[in-house]
Amino acid sequence: MSSVRLTNMCMIYDEKTNQVLVQDRIKSWKGLAFPGGHIEDGESIIDSTIREVREETGLVISNLELCGIVYWFHEETKDKFMVFSYRTQTFSGELLQETDEGKLYWVNKEELPFLPLAEGLRERLPMFFDKAYSEGFGIWSSTGKKEVKWQ
Repeated sequence: MSSVRLTNMCMIYDEKTNQVLVQDRIKSWKGLAFPGGHIEDGESIIDSTIREVREETGLVISNLELCGIVYWFHEETKDKFMVFSYRTQTFSGELLQETDEGKLYWVNKEELPFLPLAEGLRERLPMFFDKAYSEGFGIWSSTGKKEVKWQ
C-alpha cells in the first residue's frame, strides 16, 4: 500500500539585515536548509510549520505566506512525499544555537545560492525569493531521482 508523507519548510527572512535563517542539517537531507518537518495527524499545515520552526529554532513565527509545493512520486512503490513551502518576515524569540537537527545561523540572502545547500534546495530558491513558480514535481525510483518539473 502506498503512503503519503506531508512535510513543511519555512524560509525566515530578516529584512533589516537581509539575512535568512538556515539549519546545517546533520540527520536526513544533509546540508543547509530552511527549518521544517513533518505534519502530524490532526494538525493543520500552517500550525505544523509554526510548531516545527519553534522546536527546531526557538523562534515563534507568524504571517506565513505559501510559496509553493514540492511533490515527489515514487514510481515503484507509488509513495507520495509533499513539502509545503512557506516564508515569513515575522518572528520573535531567542534563536537556539543548535538542536539535534543541526546548527542554526543567519546568512546573507545573496550568498545563499553559493553555500553547500541540501540536495534540491538550490533549485527551490526562486520559489521562495521570486515567486518564479509555485510547484515542483519529481519522480524517483530505486535507481534515483529524475529531473524535477517546475511550474
